[in-house]
Amino acid sequence: MTMQTIVRTGLLPLLLVACADGSGSAPLYELSGATMGTSYTVKIGAAHAGHADAALQVAIDERLKSINAGMSTYLPDSELSQFNAARSTAPFEVSAELCAVVENALAVSELTGGAFDVTVGPLVNLWGFGPDGTTTVPPSPAALGGVSAAVGYRYLTADCTVPALQKQTAALYVDLSALAKGYAVDQVAALLDAEQISDYMVEIGGELRVRGRNASNRAWAIGIEAPSFADRSVRSVIAVSDVAVATSGDYRNYFEFEGRHYSHMIDPRTGRPAEHDGASVTVVADSAVFADAMATALLVLGPDEGLEYAEREGIAAFFLLRVDDGIEERATKRFTTMVAQQ
Repeated sequence: MTMQTIVRTGLLPLLLVACADGSGSAPLYELSGATMGTSYTVKIGAAHAGHADAALQVAIDERLKSINAGMSTYLPDSELSQFNAARSTAPFEVSAELCAVVENALAVSELTGGAFDVTVGPLVNLWGFGPDGTTTVPPSPAALGGVSAAVGYRYLTADCTVPALQKQTAALYVDLSALAKGYAVDQVAALLDAEQISDYMVEIGGELRVRGRNASNRAWAIGIEAPSFADRSVRSVIAVSDVAVATSGDYRNYFEFEGRHYSHMIDPRTGRPAEHDGASVTVVADSAVFADAMATALLVLGPDEGLEYAEREGIAAFFLLRVDDGIEERATKRFTTMVAQQ
């Protein structure tokens, strides 16, 4: 089994890789495989053809296998599963890698006032969007209150000088799916950088990172998916180089009850699906782990609070929201500037 998806259960990749030059051409060398319950693709520019070999494929597969072995919630013997299973509030020693990822997650939680929270998994399960099975009825207030009592990023600490994680409540459950794919993208990119490959695209489950130019010596063209419940299509295309891109959306996993739409995008602060008109958020950043986590946080915050926060913090973010006559686009100045510079 592979890494469990909690915040984005059932999502198809939200970033569609567009044609390299708009005419149907594509990078000449490609490596691909399966990981984390999804797939990965690595595209390498023609100038680095000699690097796209079996040895590189093995190195990528081994690195991804290692990450999954540390952070999967499906593998009972993974580090994270062992931490979750421990019914103790004593420090729990883990690898430096796992500690660093949790530390990153907690930093985003602090930055966003808890809109991003890797302890939200039990609430996602309660609403029927996790591995425990689906539902078509919202949970009762009593059930919601009971589960919410054991959720909260402030119940989790990371001391990476040891390194160790620590629960403040024994029932705390941590799931890293909302940033693990982004972290894995960064790690594969680091492998390529070490091989001095200067033109590539790495994509895992829709989160991606690009460097240099594509086969047509242009910035990489990335299609942002339209937020449709019915089909898949490209809403916008951006051209970027030397950045990471991630998208979160509310339209791949949901249920309706008494005329109301309930999305899998749970707001950790309320314990309920986020209630606003925001449909998706795309973030462009230096690292995929940050873009991955921040896209989730901004979608929870919504197109008003989220856009205000992203603008204030200088985050390159692109919001799609549902309005009466269709889809409205909103972008921060940083996003507009970053895309225009390519």
